[in-house]
Amino acid sequence: MPAKQRKIVIMGFRAVGKSSLVIQFVENQFVDSYDPTIENTFEKVVHYRGQEYLTQLVDTAGQDEYFLMPQSYTVGIHGYVMVYSVTSMKSYDVVKVIYDKLLDQLGANKVPIVLVGNKRDLHMQRVVTLEMGKKLASQWNVAFVESSAKQNEEVTPFFQRVLQEIEKHYGTQEESGCHIL
Repeated sequence: MPAKQRKIVIMGFRAVGKSSLVIQFVENQFVDSYDPTIENTFEKVVHYRGQEYLTQLVDTAGQDEYFLMPQSYTVGIHGYVMVYSVTSMKSYDVVKVIYDKLLDQLGANKVPIVLVGNKRDLHMQRVVTLEMGKKLASQWNVAFVESSAKQNEEVTPFFQRVLQEIEKHYGTQEESGCHIL
């Protein structure tokens, strides 16, 4: 069976760890220095329920509440990862604006999304509680996970989950069974 392609966009406010999460997933390493990202695409092969997928991960430049969503973030995209930092209330607020703009631009009320609260290892700087993340995900009716790119905590599981949400949304698969190469 030939590999299926799945394109996933990673969105969120600047400095929330989008690039760190993608690089940790694809290359198994943590990039410590913050260098503002210019959009970049990474690829990784994923096995899910006996099917091979070539995932393309679009690591976007940081968005703010005023950004204009390019068409490339909505055309030919299968799923989304919305990232905020648990150390930044601003990033939590901005991810809500991004979500609303995305649904508005797509003209949809539901798309495959995983909401990610990153930097959970920074306990002393935490301002967004786990409960706030769970509540927002519940309001949106999307999957939610807290992660730490630095500690490689819950990074692979949420990328597995977004693939699962995509397959569920498009009616091709039901529940988990993802295996990352």
